Amino acid sequence: MALRVHSHRRWSLFGSGFPSRVGAVYAALALAGTTGVACDKGDDAKNDRQPPPGLVPPGASSASSAPAANLCAAGGGQDTDAVSAPMIPRAVGGYCLDPQGEPRTYGAQGKFSMDEVCTTAFDGECEVYKRFGLDRVVVLRYVDGSGTPNSVEVNLSRFATSDGAYAMFTKRVVAEGDPVAATVKPAAFGAVGATSSSNAYVWRGSYIVELTFVTEDTKMTPEQMASQNEKATGAIAREIGDKLPGATDLPPAAAALPATARLPLGIAYHPKETLGVSGVGPAAVGYYKDGDKRWRDVAVVRADPEGAKEVFRAFKLKPGSLPMKNLGDEAVQIVVQEAPDRAKAEYVVARRGALVAAVGDEELVLDPGTPSDKLAPLKLTRDEKLLKLSAWLAGGK
Repeated sequence: MALRVHSHRRWSLFGSGFPSRVGAVYAALALAGTTGVACDKGDDAKNDRQPPPGLVPPGASSASSAPAANLCAAGGGQDTDAVSAPMIPRAVGGYCLDPQGEPRTYGAQGKFSMDEVCTTAFDGECEVYKRFGLDRVVVLRYVDGSGTPNSVEVNLSRFATSDGAYAMFTKRVVAEGDPVAATVKPAAFGAVGATSSSNAYVWRGSYIVELTFVTEDTKMTPEQMASQNEKATGAIAREIGDKLPGATDLPPAAAALPATARLPLGIAYHPKETLGVSGVGPAAVGYYKDGDKRWRDVAVVRADPEGAKEVFRAFKLKPGSLPMKNLGDEAVQIVVQEAPDRAKAEYVVARRGALVAAVGDEELVLDPGTPSDKLAPLKLTRDEKLLKLSAWLAGGK
């Protein structure tokens, strides 16, 4: 039995707690060398995030779907879905749409229902997609025309709003992990893109695209996989990103975050709530690092100052908040603990016009068991937070 290494079974995001895809490949190859058969099953490591796998197209075998030589000679298969066809190139580089497959469509104007996307297309977190406004999914597959047993599975997801799509993109690349340890890297796909050793991600407008490199080559090394992934998913992601409709501008809250010292892909976007306060979104949380210092910035942008006043009021009414003077139009200091098992973080929150901005501690480095003198070099002082927030509100970012 040929070993099929599914890169979507385990993807590497952040350091310990998120198993490395490279490690998963080595483990699978070691098992194949010992028994001759490998089970396509990942471990159950805590906090592991699994992007939804694409489906093997009808007529294609999951165990014997290696493309034949010159499979793309006639130009490849066709995307017969009228909605997605303008966004999906038939061929990119040496890859083409599987001539023996066809797209599977879910939701609006799709063949299958949105409920079926949870049971047949997405593996985990389907309800998160739906909560962010998922309304349509198209699943396709590209094959390597040169005859290698490599392919790329593509999930093209459309959301009711660009906010929902961007939120899902940031959840894919940030999740609950630490961006400092991320193995996903920024990539020039569409508006915002990211790539790892076995996946690629694209956001633009109301769409996100998730691409997964799949190989049946049991002798492929992690280095070779990363190289082949870049040639395959990277090229396809770039082509699709250029064809996606919609603006490439970040949502206003994300665009309002300071760029200086922000970690690559270090933005989490929350459509409805942030800092444990509901109804204040959409809000963007930025992750920052300067030397040993870590902190977070939070931005909420409303259409007018009156809307921003309502957002600020929610923070002002938070138990324990302390008013502050001479900072923006109004300001408070608050302590945030979003769950009993999470660290307490101190924030300074201020409003200027239609912007509500906050600078606070990075809870990922706030270990309650660490003495305060050891934590001090990792945190901003109160004065440092005030300086950063003052510069931000003044437009210096």
